[in-house]
Amino acid sequence: MKRISLVLCFCLSVLSAFPQAMPRLKTGDTIAIVAPASAVTPEQVEPAVEYLQQRGFRVLLSPMLYEQAEGFAGTVPQRVAAFQEMLDRPGVKAILCARGGYGTVAIIDSLDFSAFRQHPKWVCGYSDVTVLLSHLHTLGYPALHSVMPIGTRAWQPGNIYAASFLNALKGKMLHYKFEASPLNRTGMVTAPVVGGNLSLLYSLLGSVSDIDTDGKILFIEDVDENIYHIDRMLRALDRAGKLKNLKGVIVGGMTKITVSDYYQNHDVYSLIAEILGKYDYPVCFGFPAGHGGQNYALPMGETATLKVSEGGCSLIFRRN
Repeated sequence: MKRISLVLCFCLSVLSAFPQAMPRLKTGDTIAIVAPASAVTPEQVEPAVEYLQQRGFRVLLSPMLYEQAEGFAGTVPQRVAAFQEMLDRPGVKAILCARGGYGTVAIIDSLDFSAFRQHPKWVCGYSDVTVLLSHLHTLGYPALHSVMPIGTRAWQPGNIYAASFLNALKGKMLHYKFEASPLNRTGMVTAPVVGGNLSLLYSLLGSVSDIDTDGKILFIEDVDENIYHIDRMLRALDRAGKLKNLKGVIVGGMTKITVSDYYQNHDVYSLIAEILGKYDYPVCFGFPAGHGGQNYALPMGETATLKVSEGGCSLIFRRN
C-alpha cells in the first residue's frame, strides 16, 4: 500500500509539472472582461470591446465591472463574486482582466478553482494580474501575460500587441524577434516561461501563489519603482533560490524607474545584469512587454525557445 501511495504521489507531481491543455479560441467564442483590482470606466473598456467584437468574438462584461470602492472595482466580496462567476461559466473561454493597479491579492485566496478545473480557460492580463498568472501556474495551468482593455492604443487597428493576444488565444505559433543589447548574455535554451511583474513576484514569495522557477525562463518587468527597490526585490528572489536554477532570463520594460540616493552611476538594466552576473544562463534585455506601451503576449507556463545572439534575439512558442 505504501509503495502504491508513493507511485501515485510521484505521478501526480509529474503531471502537475506540465501545464494543462487550454482551449483554442475561434470566432464566436466568448471572452469575459472582469476587473479584479483597480476601478475602470466604460471609456477605458469600450475600445477593447469594439476591437474583439469586430474580430468575431462575443464579449461578456461582468455585471459588476464598473463598481467603485475606494479606488477598487468594488469591495473585496464584490470582486470575488465577479471573478468567481466567470471562472464558473463553462461557455467563457477566456477571462480578460480590465486592468491591474492593485487589489488582486485581496481576492486570490477566496477564489474556488473547482469549476475552472472542469472547464479550463485563459486568464489574461499583466501587472497586478501577475497574482492570478502565478497562482494558476502553481495549479498547473498556463495563463496569458498580455494587453488589457485599459490603454486604448493597444486596441487600434493594426496594433501588433493586440494581434499577438488573439494569436495566443487561438493557439498559433508565436515568433517574436527583438534587438540585441550590449548587456545581453548569449545562448539558446528551450524551457517553460514564467514570471510577470517583479514587484508582484516579490510580494508572493513564500505564499501558495509563489512560482517554482527551477528549469524555467524567467520574465520580469516593472514600473514606477526606485532603482534600489529593483535591487532589493531581485536580491530577495535570489536569496529565495528563484534565480539559481533558471534556464534563462527575459527582461522586459523597466518603465519610469527613478534614481535617488543609491546606484546613482547605474541604470536599471546594468544593475540587473550585475545581479545576474554570477550565473551563466542566457539573459536578454529589452523584450517588448510591460508598462511602456509594448506588450507581446506571453503564454506563461508554456515552453518556448529563447535565442540570444549578438545580432539579435528571438522567442518562439511553437504551441501544440
